Amino acid sequence: MKQKTVFLGAVVLMLLVFAVATMDHRAETAEQTEQVVDRNRDRLIRMHSPTLGNMQAKVVIVEFLDPACETCFSFYPLVKQMMAANPNDIRLVLRYAPFHEGSEDVVAVLEAARKQGKLWPALEALLASQAEWAPHHTAQVDLVWKHLEGLGLDLARMRADMAAPEIARVIEQDLADAQALNVTKTPEFFVNGQPLPRFGYEPLKQLVNSALTEASRTRQDGG
Repeated sequence: MKQKTVFLGAVVLMLLVFAVATMDHRAETAEQTEQVVDRNRDRLIRMHSPTLGNMQAKVVIVEFLDPACETCFSFYPLVKQMMAANPNDIRLVLRYAPFHEGSEDVVAVLEAARKQGKLWPALEALLASQAEWAPHHTAQVDLVWKHLEGLGLDLARMRADMAAPEIARVIEQDLADAQALNVTKTPEFFVNGQPLPRFGYEPLKQLVNSALTEASRTRQDGG
């Protein structure tokens, strides 16, 4: 009985040590991420970055997104809900991080749709049909076209525009910025330049709410 008690005590102690070590590691990782972002703040937003919402919004969410990422599909409507609940106060800036196989071609499709003023409808259509054109997390660009029908897009022109050198430069720049900002997964969010302390919808919502509160306080103070 005594040995069992000693064993259980040792297990509890090990679990406590592990929990403390995990918290310390997360805190250290979060601090390192903030330092990386501080050094590379100019890489968060580029002139070419697609933007949705009020350009004068005080809260800016930068999202690194992969169109073939299932979690990106799950988060997109949640971000839109936050924006709808705070009209004119939140702006979304889209950055590309095509980490999945074949995703770069799908990003090129989105940028080709952007040339026709239809990036956001095209993005939403492809996210909604993601399971059909990205089976097993592998994007197959030949399967995306039917999901863009009905959006008023010139699909033949899009196929030609995909090869435009400026689109390749956008993808190259976004990937370089993602690397500099230590973005290794999608979606990755930054709110007014601040990275999430940990991944999840609640941390994102808390960071956005904090930024909204700060923006409201600044307005009240006449800033």
